[in-house]
Amino acid sequence: MHSEEIEIRTGGREVVHDLTDRCARFLSAADAVDGLLNVWVPHATAGLAVIETGAGSDDDLLAALRDLLPGDDRWRHRHGTPGHGRDHVLPGLIPPYATIPVLGGVLALGTWQSICLVDTNVDNPVRRVRLSFLAG
Repeated sequence: MHSEEIEIRTGGREVVHDLTDRCARFLSAADAVDGLLNVWVPHATAGLAVIETGAGSDDDLLAALRDLLPGDDRWRHRHGTPGHGRDHVLPGLIPPYATIPVLGGVLALGTWQSICLVDTNVDNPVRRVRLSFLAG
């Protein structure tokens, strides 16, 4: 298995960060042909989503998360920025992992699909993401 950890700077704001190009470069460097790409976020307050980006869906996802997980004082987990407890619930809804088929060295994504890091935690501006290719 070929594996590498990358660093993503998300800044101090909520973000849907497109990882698709980084994943493709990783596969190219690994001389990947057929197999599976596993993407893993080793954080308790971030997740991964396969969604369309650039047409508003990424902003809509963040808006939906704000509606579903408001940043107020209802959360029992209380350290950090007010409402930070919501960030610890996020991975229960948007998991910290994704597995994507790789065929002929290319991610087998749909036309509008992108692999995205979803991070609502404004207290943690730097994220690690583990990319692992398992040849088939």
